[in-house]
Amino acid sequence: MEITIRQMTADDFPILAAWMVETPLWQRYVLTVERAIANFQNALTAADWLLAADSPNMPVCGFAWADPTGAFERSPYLRLIGVHPSAQGTGVGAALLTAVEDLALNTRSSSDLFLLTSDFNEDAQRFYKRHGYEQIGAIPDYVVPSITELIFRKHLK
Repeated sequence: MEITIRQMTADDFPILAAWMVETPLWQRYVLTVERAIANFQNALTAADWLLAADSPNMPVCGFAWADPTGAFERSPYLRLIGVHPSAQGTGVGAALLTAVEDLALNTRSSSDLFLLTSDFNEDAQRFYKRHGYEQIGAIPDYVVPSITELIFRKHLK
């Protein structure tokens, strides 16, 4: 499948928010359409890295959001990566992750990329490990009570 990675625009926000709130992962975090759109708008204002993925059959089938110095005010932090359920397993997530890693390699701040993933999201844990990430810690009850966020890191250089 041909996947195009591009800069996300404000026009993408409602499309992404609509399918995000229907996804069980984000339902566990009680995400609303309004909150998702506000989060993306805040990220755009902050000059975070916002990427969208398009496929021939589905525009805006995935996204990535990273803060260039969001980990310890030094290293890039992948805040969110998401793929529409119908596009999972087609390479969209890998293409988005590679694009974020390429952006991170071009920063002068650090050669590491950090991210969090939920303890219950075993598919994501396998995905990141397959792409060279190592779990280096865990933060219980960090975002939502009863969910532990796992800290992953990849040394890029």
